[in-house]
Amino acid sequence: MMNFIEEMKWRGMVHDMTPGLNEQLQRETTTAYVGIDPTADSLHIGHLVSVMMLKHFQVHGHRPIVLVGGATGMIGDPSGKSRERNLLDENALRHNQKCIKNQLARFLDFDTKSANGALMVNNYDWMKEYTFLDFIRDIGKHLTVNYMMAKESVKSRLSSEAKEGMSFTEFSYQLVQGTDYLTLYQQHNCKLQMGGSDQWGNIITGTELIRRKLGHEHNAYALTCPLITKADGGKFGKTEEGNVWLDPEKTSPYAFYQFWINTSDDDAERYIKIFTLLPKEEIETLIANHRQEPHRRDLQKVLAREVTTMIHSAADYEAAVDVSGLLFGQGTTQTLKNLSEELLLSIFDGVPQSEVPIDEIRQGIPIVEFLVEKTSVTSSRREAREFLKNGAISINKEKVSDDFVVDESCLLRNKYLLAQRGRKNYYLIIGN
Repeated sequence: MMNFIEEMKWRGMVHDMTPGLNEQLQRETTTAYVGIDPTADSLHIGHLVSVMMLKHFQVHGHRPIVLVGGATGMIGDPSGKSRERNLLDENALRHNQKCIKNQLARFLDFDTKSANGALMVNNYDWMKEYTFLDFIRDIGKHLTVNYMMAKESVKSRLSSEAKEGMSFTEFSYQLVQGTDYLTLYQQHNCKLQMGGSDQWGNIITGTELIRRKLGHEHNAYALTCPLITKADGGKFGKTEEGNVWLDPEKTSPYAFYQFWINTSDDDAERYIKIFTLLPKEEIETLIANHRQEPHRRDLQKVLAREVTTMIHSAADYEAAVDVSGLLFGQGTTQTLKNLSEELLLSIFDGVPQSEVPIDEIRQGIPIVEFLVEKTSVTSSRREAREFLKNGAISINKEKVSDDFVVDESCLLRNKYLLAQRGRKNYYLIIGN
């Protein structure tokens, strides 16, 4: 079995690390933390890299800590950003923390009786006790302004053409994050902080603060993973609708599944290592087979299955597969009837729509009249009859003939019905 560092390197999840880390992890069970700013009541898939690092860390016998940045969330991390973020009040942050922990419980074992049970902490709990004078005396005096300004996140903001510049609030961020590391080191013997490569400067500030305040015999370590991008240079985790959230109310399991199933071949090879727990041998076999028959998209199918099941459930994954079949001629009328209104509209967003008075549907509309006069499914009665004769017209995934009548029994959710012409032409009809 590979050790933690070997596992992370093979999965492409190591960007940089401080010397001696591998020896520390081999020497004893070690505690590590990752910080998450609770700026929303759900994680999105951009957070998954750090979460998977903690997952692997715990699987390898070490203890993970999730630090929810109640205090740092009130400031805003300048790393990789051109503007200050909106600040949240304590009530909003506490609510977000609770929601985030519920999501993390799908990945991490928070059993307090276990030697390496995961722990969640909030840095607001110790930062709120600091007065300004205490902070600049106990923390600020250990790091020079020259040291802080040398950090890339600070230099890039100060040298940018942005009129806003950088406030003292954001400039002090690395001191607050360093204080987090110092506190966890003292209270929980936490010797490692992990995060994205854009966090390297902030993490190193923490290791330096620990040594300068407690003594150079106190060793603390850093490990960062690469920032995940798409092969085409686009930003990972973003769609036209915005973030891909873990909360099913924000991103439906179907839309979540679709994000992964539609990844490119190059991205799928990287993502299946990073975002699944599948072992090395199985992943290498999947990649080799996929390169032989890329048109089968087996790699994307396994990736979508693993991540959707991990974040949601096996039932949600199976439902997403069934729903996807609707668009490729494999779905059934029953599958369509089982869809919620929200999911129905999500799946067929962008297809041509027509509104038909609900009273006329209840009275019954002959299919030819329905196709030509009430909707735009066909352009003429002759064309409608030809499609019907060839079995190319379906209502709610069932083929119909020229004597069919569209009536109330056809309605989905008492309001909608789906017409299909040929294999790929869909029309959503809305009763109003």
